[in-house]
Amino acid sequence: MNTDRKLLLVDDEEGIRRFLGLTLEDMGYEIKTAENGRVALQILEDFQPSIVLTDIKMPVMDGIELMRRLKMDYPDIEVVIITGHGDLELAIEALKSEAADFITKPINDDVLEISLNRVREKIVMKRQLRDYTENLERLVEEKTQRIVELERQTAAGQMVEKFSDFLSSISNEVEDRTGLFNELPCLVSLHNQDLQVVACNSLFRERIGDCNGMHTHEMYTPESFTESTCPIQETFRTGGGQRRKITLAGKEKAAIPVTAHTSPIQDKSGEVGLVLCIAVDMTELSRLRDELLATQRKYQRLFDEVPCYITVQNPDFTVAETNRRFKEKFNEAEGLLCYHEKKGREAPCPDCLMLQTLQDGESHQMETVVTTREGEQLNVLAISSPIRNVQGEIHQVIEMYTDITEIRRLQDHLTSLGIMLGSMSHGVKGLLTALDGGMYRLESGLKNNHPDQVTDALDTLKNIIGKVRKLVLDILYYAKSRDLDIQDLDVMKFLSDTAELIRPRAAKADVQLTFRTEDNLGSFEIDAAALSAALVNFLENAIDACEGVEDTQRHVEFSASATPDNVVIMVKDQGQGMDKETRDKIFTLFFSSKGSKGTGLGLFISNQTIEKHGGSIAVESEPGKGSTFTITLPRKQPTTCP
Repeated sequence: MNTDRKLLLVDDEEGIRRFLGLTLEDMGYEIKTAENGRVALQILEDFQPSIVLTDIKMPVMDGIELMRRLKMDYPDIEVVIITGHGDLELAIEALKSEAADFITKPINDDVLEISLNRVREKIVMKRQLRDYTENLERLVEEKTQRIVELERQTAAGQMVEKFSDFLSSISNEVEDRTGLFNELPCLVSLHNQDLQVVACNSLFRERIGDCNGMHTHEMYTPESFTESTCPIQETFRTGGGQRRKITLAGKEKAAIPVTAHTSPIQDKSGEVGLVLCIAVDMTELSRLRDELLATQRKYQRLFDEVPCYITVQNPDFTVAETNRRFKEKFNEAEGLLCYHEKKGREAPCPDCLMLQTLQDGESHQMETVVTTREGEQLNVLAISSPIRNVQGEIHQVIEMYTDITEIRRLQDHLTSLGIMLGSMSHGVKGLLTALDGGMYRLESGLKNNHPDQVTDALDTLKNIIGKVRKLVLDILYYAKSRDLDIQDLDVMKFLSDTAELIRPRAAKADVQLTFRTEDNLGSFEIDAAALSAALVNFLENAIDACEGVEDTQRHVEFSASATPDNVVIMVKDQGQGMDKETRDKIFTLFFSSKGSKGTGLGLFISNQTIEKHGGSIAVESEPGKGSTFTITLPRKQPTTCP
C-alpha cells in the first residue's frame, strides 16, 4: 500500500474511531487509531503515517498540542483537524499553525474524501519538489567544469572547478556586466573564501572602483571596517545570510552609507564557497529621511507654538496627542478618555464636537468652559476638524481651544452693566418722581411757612438722595474699578449679623441653618455692604439646593475659622450637589442651574466681590452629596485695593 495512504485517526470517542475508520478503509487508506495525542505519538514511530486526522478537544493531550509536537518532530506529516461548529476559532488558529485542513462535525464522507485527496496531492507535490531539488543538486555536481583562478596575492594555490552552471552564471552576469545584477540599482559584488572581490557589477565599478585584485576590506572606509562588523566574513563564518548597515569607500574617498545583504553560495560539499553581497545606497534615503525629520520638527514646532490648546483624538475618544501649550495648562491626557480628562464626565458630552465630526465629517465649533490643572476656569472657543487617512476615511479628530476668557470677561462686564442699567431704569424714574414730590413739599412748606412740612420734606429728600448716591455707586462699581468702602470690623459680629439676615429665608424654606465659629476670630478689613450681599447670595443658593431632598438632609452650615493672616468662611449644604461641568460654570455670567428661577447674576457678582477683596473661593461638590463653598479672605487689605 502507498505510504501516502497511511493515516492515523485520533479521537477520544470510540464510536467515531470505529465507524470513521471503516469509512477510511473503504477509501483505500491503511488505518490506525488512538484515543488521545499521547497514544498517537507512541504509535507514530512504528506506523509512520503520512496523514494524521485528529479531533481538537481530547483528554490527556488535545489536537492542538498534538499538531505542535508533530510539526516539531515530524514536519513531513500533514495534519487534518476535526472540529465542531463551536470550535471554529480553534480550527482557524490551527490553520495558522500549519494544519493542512479542517473538517466540521458531523463528518460528510464526500467532504472528507475531497479534503484527504487535497492533502495527498500536497504530499505528492512536496515529494516531487524534494526529488526535483535532489536531481538539481546532482545536475549541478555533474556540470561543474570550470576552474576559477582567484589567488592573486600568494600565487600558490588555486580553486578547482567546484561550482555549477548556475553559480557560474551568477559570476558571469556580474563580470560581463549583463543580466539582472547589472540592471539592479545596487552595488553587487562576489567574494571568495580568501576575502577577495572576484566579480562586481557596473555600478560597483562606477562608484567603488575596478574589483580586479581588490580585497574585501578595501571596499570599506578604514574607520568602519572590523572583522566583527563585516557581513561577508560573518556569512563565511556562520553560513547564514546577513543584513547590516556599513560604510563603503567610494572613489575620491567618498563615504557611501549602504545597507548590505549577503547570501552564501555553497559548493557540493556543503561549505560556503562564495558570498554574494548586494548593497543598497542609503545616501538618498538618508537625505529624504533628514528632510522628513526636519519637516516633522517644523510642524511639531508649529503644533506646539500655535496660540491654542490642541488635542488629537481617536474615534474611541482616547487622546492620541496634545501640544505643548495644552500640556502646560492641563493634566497629561494622552491615552486617556477626552471627556473624562476635559469635563470630568463618565460618558461622552451630549454636545460633543468630536462625535459630530465623526458623524458628518464636517468641522464644528462652540463656546464652553474648561478647568485648568490649577483650577482656573477658561472660556474657550472649541473647534473640531477631521483628520483623514489616504483612503479619505476619518482617522482622527483634532480639537482646538482658543482662550477667549478676557474677551468674554469684558463682554460679561459690559453686559452686566447694561442689565443693571436696564433693571435700575424704573428705580431711577421712581426716585426722580419722589425727588419732584419732595421738592414740591419743601417749596410748599417754605411758601406757607410750615416748619414741620419743611422738616419732613428735608428728611424725605435726604433719604432719596442717599438712595440715588448708592445707586450711582453701584453703577460705578460695575462700570469701572473703584475703591472698596473698607471698614475694620469684628469678624464674629459681622458674620452673626449676616446669618440673622438669612435666617427668616431658611425658616420659610424649612431648612435648618447652623451658625458656628471659633472663639476670638478678631477683625478684618472689608466692604461690609458688598461682602454681606455676597455671603447672603451663597447662603440663599445653599438653601435653594436643599429643595427636593429628604427632611433630614435639609441643613445648611455657616461657619468660620481664622489664621493670623486670613479668615476662612464656609457655606456647606446637604443638597442636590453639582457635577464637574456645572462646578466649572457656576461663576459664569448668566449661567444658572435653577432654570427659569435663576438669573445667572448672583454667583457671578459674588465672585467678583470676593476677588476685589483679594480672596478666593474653593468649591467641592458631587451629585447627591451636597456642596461646600470655602471662602478665604485676607485680614488686611492693601493700601490700593485691586
